Amino acid sequence: MKYVVIFKAKVKQLYPEYFQTAQHLRDKALSQFNCKQFESIAENGFEIALSYWDSLEDIQAWHKDAEHQAAQGIGKEKWYESFSVEICEVLRRYP
Repeated sequence: MKYVVIFKAKVKQLYPEYFQTAQHLRDKALSQFNCKQFESIAENGFEIALSYWDSLEDIQAWHKDAEHQAAQGIGKEKWYESFSVEICEVLRRYP
């Protein structure tokens, strides 16, 4: 895995549809957009998600996906007070 996308958010309120949407999009990224691994944790009003990818093109395709963009809009409006996304190159990985 060459890249990691780091999503960090300050949670406003997570509605029941959030969990369904998040699981659906995670599965879609893994099955249709070549995401290699996905991990997330939520604690004390913060969420961090890490997704691992082999190419920037796959990350860009995922970012442009209509369903993913619709969920981002709902996230901005309802679920998150704020969030950030960082794309980093993985230089080394240890077992």
